[in-house]
Formats: sequence, structure tokens, C-alpha cells
Amino acid sequence: MALSYKARRRWSLVILLIGLPIYIVAAVTVVNWLDRPPLLVELLIYVGLGVLWALPFKFVFRGVGQADPDAAPQDKDD
Repeated sequence: MALSYKARRRWSLVILLIGLPIYIVAAVTVVNWLDRPPLLVELLIYVGLGVLWALPFKFVFRGVGQADPDAAPQDKDD
């Protein structure tokens, strides 16, 4: 079942405003449990986790910044 454009916009806002801060807190907590790895390793962990969170939600974010494809085209009168 595919999500409509409006549903994808709403879910993307929920993910970014609620889910992402929770994920950031969880990622920092996990890295703090690792007993302070070297700086380069810590950087690689954060970069990896930063990319990893978006992969499951790729279908939600795809095309959200574009105009609504289901909306009727509007004529511009100048």
C-alpha cells in the first residue's frame, strides 16, 4: 500500500520532529557505553549511525520537497 503525498509529508514531519531527536539521544547513549573510543572511530560511528537512520524511511522522504503530483495544475495569470 503506497502512501499519499500528504501522508508522506505528515509522516516525514513526525519522523524529523519526534523520531530523529529520540534516535540522536539513543545513538549518543550507545556511544557513551563504549568507554570513549578513539576520536576517528567515534566519528565513523556517528557518521554510520547518521546515515543508518534514514535508510528505512527513504520511501517516506522521496519526493516530499516537490510539488504535489496529485494536485490540479494552476494557471499563472500575469
